[in-house]
Amino acid sequence: MKLKYITLLSVILLSLVAFTTSESTKYKCMIQMTNYTGHGAYVVISLINPEGEYDETLYVKGDDDEWFNTVEEWWKFYGKKRNNIDAITGETIAGGERAIEVINIEDSKIDAGYSIRFETAVEDDEYIVEDVQFELTSANIKAKHEGKGFIRYIRMMPN
Repeated sequence: MKLKYITLLSVILLSLVAFTTSESTKYKCMIQMTNYTGHGAYVVISLINPEGEYDETLYVKGDDDEWFNTVEEWWKFYGKKRNNIDAITGETIAGGERAIEVINIEDSKIDAGYSIRFETAVEDDEYIVEDVQFELTSANIKAKHEGKGFIRYIRMMPN
């Protein structure tokens, strides 16, 4: 009887853990920069919640934290918490270059009012808070999105 009780309890606990664990999908994200001259751009990719606030940092292109504060809006979110970001790479991306990165997005955020934002900042140049921003929908995530500043366009596809 005791063994049946322990087994039942184990099954219930494992079911709860499995139910609360979020499924996620990895996406290849291609960033094509415009042909500008000067320093490489810091690019921050963030998940924005339905209320328009930062939810999560998905990726940071550029690892010199001395310049993180030039990505001003993101820095207001990240700078307070200084949480560990696994997705920081070692290089900025220069004018005319292309980068392909892999980002992870929880499936529950798709078609749920969330957006993805690409912010860019270039040393001794300007900062563009919404270089690319679009709502995360099943259709949108696969589309080509034009940039407003240093980014020419981005494309994403499931990995």
